[in-house]
Amino acid sequence: MKNLPLRRHDLALLPQSERVILRPFIPSSAGRIAAILGRALAMSEEEAAAELESLHTEFDSRHFDISRQWLDTFAKVSHHVFTQRPLSRVRELLIGALFSGEYALESAALFNPSLVPHPDQSGLAEGALRFVMSLRATGEGHISSIEFRSGVISREGDIELEPVSRFVTVPEILPNPGYHKKSFVLKFHEMGFDNEFAAALMAPLSEEFTRSDLNRSIGTVRHESPAGSNELRRTLDCAQWLADSNYELRFSRNLGLSERILFPVSPNESNGIEDARFVRFVEDDGTVMYYATYTAYNGHAILPQFLETRDFLHFRVITLNGAAVQNKGMALFPRRIDGRYAMLSRQDDENVFLMFSDNLHYWSEARLLLRPAAGWEAVKVGNCGSPLETPEGWLVITHGVGPMRKYCIGAVLLDLEDPTRILGRLREPLLSPEGREREGYVPNVVYSCGSLLHQGQLVLPYAMSDKASSVASIPLAELLKALKE
Repeated sequence: MKNLPLRRHDLALLPQSERVILRPFIPSSAGRIAAILGRALAMSEEEAAAELESLHTEFDSRHFDISRQWLDTFAKVSHHVFTQRPLSRVRELLIGALFSGEYALESAALFNPSLVPHPDQSGLAEGALRFVMSLRATGEGHISSIEFRSGVISREGDIELEPVSRFVTVPEILPNPGYHKKSFVLKFHEMGFDNEFAAALMAPLSEEFTRSDLNRSIGTVRHESPAGSNELRRTLDCAQWLADSNYELRFSRNLGLSERILFPVSPNESNGIEDARFVRFVEDDGTVMYYATYTAYNGHAILPQFLETRDFLHFRVITLNGAAVQNKGMALFPRRIDGRYAMLSRQDDENVFLMFSDNLHYWSEARLLLRPAAGWEAVKVGNCGSPLETPEGWLVITHGVGPMRKYCIGAVLLDLEDPTRILGRLREPLLSPEGREREGYVPNVVYSCGSLLHQGQLVLPYAMSDKASSVASIPLAELLKALKE
């Protein structure tokens, strides 16, 4: 924007094809699985051992504990094994390797970053801030996942990223996650299952229940209900799907932040976890939790989802409920306003809406907040992450789409006590794609999923044409002055 001292930092986060995970590659045909198993079982023990040794030599240096991952994959196909004789550990590992393959998480792109203060601020120079950056990584088949980086912003505003590990590891999926009964029932009813079977299923469950509690209740309802009922089958299938969509993940404390990857787990996100907007949320009692909204994509439909974590080691994934849970771009305010949660959203793929709720996981109403105005945002507007609290009001970083599908970044100022009131809005973009920023998978795009304030500066990470990411900063006072003018 003219006359605003915007600083583009000399750094770029580029996709690295060598960062790979192991994924199961199991054919859908039982016949093909049997054929592969047959060839593995036909080998002599010596041949199997030689093949496995060769695989270790070639792949050990690319993964943490590759043997454990091969055994996990073997467990997924073990029920297809058609021999009664016990298999050696060598044979199990080889079969696991036959049904595994590497996936380059960020071979296509590393983009749409968000930025929050790190939970650990120890050991820093005076005035410095350690941060966590989340990024959308995209690989083969355009499957997206969430990666993390960490770094430090100095008192003077210089940014240093911490070294990125060669290794990437997916978390353990906890086998017996917990659920909130109220949220579970709300989503159940919202999906049309307000019937006698749903009532019988939920009645014996506590306000906080586990997957094993749910499974026992499903078994009881199935046993006590009339056989062959289509409504029963649909209700119990929905309960299982809903439970699969709400899960818990845990990383080892020995993993660095850049070594942790949130890869799609549930069926509704099978084609990607997109555009996580992280926020450091402070409750009225001072409790801190990191939340993120993201878009789950299964190749056909999108679904807004919710993440929560205290330490970026243990994550809970939760389904959002309510009629206002629509489209993309939901972004939570960092604290309650007048006792209620507040969220920005985009209900119609064109305008920005504002929502309030007493329940963090349930959003029923949305009111129009912001329409496209200037030419550079004439197609549609959206948010670029959670609002930032300043003495002058809530600073909302926006994106606007204009002619030639060019994406620019703007800003809006909302009243602190009543964020339905717009106090100011930039007439021109704060950040527009320039030079190398214009070239990528989707040209002419700058985009962000969340900024932070530090030492009087707005620190704005942004993606460049859905390919790579960088960071810009601007004095907050200058930006607020421009907004109020």
